Amino acid sequence: MIIEDNNKIKSKIHALLPMKFNELGLMPSLLKAVNEKGYTDPSPIQEKAIPLILKRKDVLASAQTGTGKTAGFTLPLLQILSKQPNSNHRKIRALILTPTRELAAQIYDNVVEYSKYIELRASVVFGGVNQKPQVSKIRNGIDILIATPGRLLDLENQRLLSLRNVEILVLDEADRMLDMGFQRDINKIMNLLPSKRQNLLFSATFSKEIKRLAKGILNDPALVETSPQNTTVEAIVQYVYKVDKNKKSNLIIQLIKEGNWRQVLVFTRTKHGANNLCKKMINANISAAAIHGNKSQSARTKALAGFKDGSVEILVATDIAARGLDIPLLPHVVNFELPNIPEDYVHRIGRTGRAGAKGEAISLVCIDEKQFLKDIEKLVNLKIPSKIKHGYEPDPNAVPEPPKQQNRNNFRGNKGRSNQNKKRNNYRK
Repeated sequence: MIIEDNNKIKSKIHALLPMKFNELGLMPSLLKAVNEKGYTDPSPIQEKAIPLILKRKDVLASAQTGTGKTAGFTLPLLQILSKQPNSNHRKIRALILTPTRELAAQIYDNVVEYSKYIELRASVVFGGVNQKPQVSKIRNGIDILIATPGRLLDLENQRLLSLRNVEILVLDEADRMLDMGFQRDINKIMNLLPSKRQNLLFSATFSKEIKRLAKGILNDPALVETSPQNTTVEAIVQYVYKVDKNKKSNLIIQLIKEGNWRQVLVFTRTKHGANNLCKKMINANISAAAIHGNKSQSARTKALAGFKDGSVEILVATDIAARGLDIPLLPHVVNFELPNIPEDYVHRIGRTGRAGAKGEAISLVCIDEKQFLKDIEKLVNLKIPSKIKHGYEPDPNAVPEPPKQQNRNNFRGNKGRSNQNKKRNNYRK
């Protein structure tokens, strides 16, 4: 009786302890690769998703950037494929769709790292670069393809690849794909895939659009949520500087210099705004680079590499370009302009305060952004503390500017479709 009680106590204690990677059902070759990366404890999304995927369940998972979701689907995917023999001529058996080139490249790097002791081949395809090397690798035979929707369809239309043998489909950052206007491309890709397959959909939020997408793709999915929807990370210190719009550039330069900030990710609402701010920082002897959809792939890759190795201190980015960027231990995120979509604020600041480290999220807010701030505070259920820096006080008599009329130079007849297509075309290849 005493022995039985002790066993029950041990079982309860074990249940309270953090799970280890070797308890998730992963094979030794994968565990070896994981250990070499220095990981022993899986993140909540990994702990929940990996066993379900290994059981060949369709999965609908909500996970913010920086939660370890890439390994959450990569590791079980590799195990499933490795247990089945490869044919002499390898065919694409797993397709991972991502919204941006940067995210596609990062997932590819992860797949390569985790599969180093497994006989599987992977490749990545995205636009902005010559397609010939990508096509050559596919022709040599691959098991796993990581792709952006536009380049994938371009290659399929040229009959340079086939998706008829795909066994596992992963849609990563599905919410952003919809935001970028990829719904039609996704539908086309679905029609190219075999009906019998395992489907994994990862999204930062479970919006109505995502639920509708999931319903059309997933078959009796297991639902995985790792944190309350739209909550911000507790490790992040958030505050607002109230400032006039025309003083923002000088204020952020002052804050960077006074605080001796290094590795700061700054968000602007537009590509033009990113370029202008970057120029002002460089003129102030601050090492900065901009990343957005009008930048070439080589320029974006160079900027990101410089930011990671410290040669570029400030990375100025638009929301879409920064989505999915994996930058560990990022100490500062600055909202030079608040997003007009409150959920984007959560995505932005979620890039700091990772891996148990402290982070700061600073927002420069002018009178025109007052409503944006209210919407954000309502979403995150938090009154964000505000500051005023001496010398940069906002005009107490300032009033919000009226909403701008549609810019005639940008008008193309059908506004909604034009804007959506422009957004997609910047990233579709």
